[in-house]
Amino acid sequence: MTKLRTMLQGSPYQQYLYGYPHKTAYRPFEAPLPLDQVWAGEDTRSLFLYLHVPFCEMRCGFCNLFTAAGPTADVVTRYLDTLEREVKAVKSALGPVGFARAAVGGGTPSFLAPADLHRVFDLMASLGANLGAMPMSVELSPETTTAEKVKVLRARGANRVSIGVQSFLTAEVAAVKRPQQRAEVERALDLLRDAGFATLNLDFIYGIEGQTVESFLQSLKLSQRWKPEELYLYPLYVRPLTYLGKAAHAWDDLRLSLYRAGRDWLKANGYRQVSMRMFRRVDSPFADAPVYRCQEDGMIGVGVGARSYTRGVHYSSEFAVASRAVRGIIDSYSARPAESFDFAHHGFRLSDAEQLRRRAILSLLSEEGLARPRLPELAELVELGLAQEAAGTLRLTEAGVERSDVIGPWLHSEAVEVAMQGWEDR
Repeated sequence: MTKLRTMLQGSPYQQYLYGYPHKTAYRPFEAPLPLDQVWAGEDTRSLFLYLHVPFCEMRCGFCNLFTAAGPTADVVTRYLDTLEREVKAVKSALGPVGFARAAVGGGTPSFLAPADLHRVFDLMASLGANLGAMPMSVELSPETTTAEKVKVLRARGANRVSIGVQSFLTAEVAAVKRPQQRAEVERALDLLRDAGFATLNLDFIYGIEGQTVESFLQSLKLSQRWKPEELYLYPLYVRPLTYLGKAAHAWDDLRLSLYRAGRDWLKANGYRQVSMRMFRRVDSPFADAPVYRCQEDGMIGVGVGARSYTRGVHYSSEFAVASRAVRGIIDSYSARPAESFDFAHHGFRLSDAEQLRRRAILSLLSEEGLARPRLPELAELVELGLAQEAAGTLRLTEAGVERSDVIGPWLHSEAVEVAMQGWEDR
């Protein structure tokens, strides 16, 4: 039996692959790499700018993001002071660059006070981002979304906002250790919709304990009061070191049935499926807008936990999940001297073969599909009915899309797989 056939017999939700190689494959470089050399020869006219805010008001039971809950004001201030030092170093090393897209993520950027949000946008502008003249997304949570913060986002050029609803049903969010009230969610969504952002995205989770097809669809139907341009449906991943991962609970795996029900309902009610997780409303102003293609476009990430991509080098700070380890990395980052940001210290070097593999994986897992050149092992997807070719482009079938979390890890190179397996959970 082939490796793919063996993997297909297991859970369809093995690993959410949103980038390649995965950050757990990153390691300290033998010697720090000067940023000006890392970016030499790269096309820097149309980059993605990402800024990471590693703070939240709380840590949800399913969360394995790089974030610390409830930091004190002085921790936030020290972090932003260090972020300013990093931005200055990046600007000096790279010189003039152009940005086509930008995002502020986390964590939860809306955790920041309005004045600190302004400071974040000032730093992005100082790097050369033409705020308000390009797509820019910001992540929020219901609890930290206020009228004053929404006003800041609109004033500084954010045109896409993404908010983690997860479920409108109190019992379901409580099951994933998220103390959230429906009235609070509705208040936040009213603020965002009334503010006139071009794109409102809502995130939902399926596979929660006690959730049924009916209750999952109820949340999706309730979402239509705000007519979100985008929705993301995420399976519940029970990951090591998260609250749910420590609970040793036998989770009832109805996720495939829930996914299919949600997918079919959205497609029947005005949404187009862009990837396994992403659905875009067909009548939205940006219905045909291209999704950012990180497999080809470079990215500058600033802030602890942010990743930067060139063709041959991916780099970032260290990564952790456990709260104590995350706080330690944030503290170390906030104590770094300015000159340390002239170098990349931790990451992954991509050979030509890894670059080809990266492009193949990320293209195949989205609706755009993959033209040639291709990896030879992809022929097995066609044999199994998980992909088909039309007009010279290989795309996943419906059956293939719902197995994205198997196909992605299956396509990892041996070197990346070994590195990921060698990462120590912390």
